[in-house]
Formats: sequence, structure tokens, C-alpha cells
Amino acid sequence: MNLTPAMQNFILHWGEMGSRWGVNRSVAQIHALLHIAPDPMTAEEICETLDLARSNVSNGLKELQAWKLVKSSRQLGDRRDHFTSVRDMFDLVDTVIQGRREREFAPTLAALKEVEREAAVDGTPEVVKSRMTETLRVMQMFDDWYADFSRLPRSVHLAVLKLGSKLTRFLPKGS
Repeated sequence: MNLTPAMQNFILHWGEMGSRWGVNRSVAQIHALLHIAPDPMTAEEICETLDLARSNVSNGLKELQAWKLVKSSRQLGDRRDHFTSVRDMFDLVDTVIQGRREREFAPTLAALKEVEREAAVDGTPEVVKSRMTETLRVMQMFDDWYADFSRLPRSVHLAVLKLGSKLTRFLPKGS
């Protein structure tokens, strides 16, 4: 695959953003390439296009598959796997949010619940317990909101997104 300057810049920027999101730069670049590639690509094609080592690409593809951002498929007469990214941007964003919730947010909620139980009996000062409880309460509120919202149909999600800042006109002003 020949990359135009715009394609190269997209892949390089996605790699930079990946490193800021806590994802290896090469993994993010592989994802970016697969996201813009018009057709599924083999690992060898990815290696050649991005000038990455085969082991780096293999590990990156495994990580992207674990995140459910990349799928593999087979083609008749070809023993190699062919990889594609989630094409629909709405599905892509939803997959990332759900994955981060499962890997980061939910374990933090569980840890905070355990800390709250422990603090109730170990002599933790009331002011500290209060802060921990408030942290858990607010995080749980966001998680509950996400769980409720994620069950709504896509049409509702899109309507809410399109409303955007217009919604603030109907909400009370002030702090």
C-alpha cells in the first residue's frame, strides 16, 4: 500500500495520540493504517507499509484484537489472516469506551468499594472516609449513567450528540 502524505500524517498523529492514551505508538499506528485501509491487510503488508518488525506487528495485532478494535478473516486460497479495523466510527468509539470501562473504571470502582469497607473498621479518620465515599459515589453515578445510556438505541445516542451544547439552553444557569 502506497501512503500519501496525508495518510502518513494520519497514521503518525494516531500513533502520537495512542501514546498519550497509554497505547504503544506502533499499536496505534497499526490501528490507524487498518482504519483507513480500503481493503483487509495481511501482517506482512502491514510490516511493509509501516516498516515495522514482524514481531511488533504480530503483538500489536493481538493487542488490537483483545481490545476488539481489529478483526481477522480468511480468504479462499490464502492461508494468511487478513485484518480490518472496526469501520463504523460510532462502533469504534463505543468499543473503546466499553473496553476502557472494563479495564480501568470498573476495577477502580471495585477497589474503592473495598477501601470504603476497610476504612469503616480500621480507624481511618472521618474526613478521609468522607472523601473516599464521595469519590466512590460520584464515580458510581457516572458508571450508572453510562450503563443506562449505553442500553439506549443508537438513534437516541445520535440525537443526544446532535443536541450537544443546544441542550444547555434548557438547563438552569449558575454554579
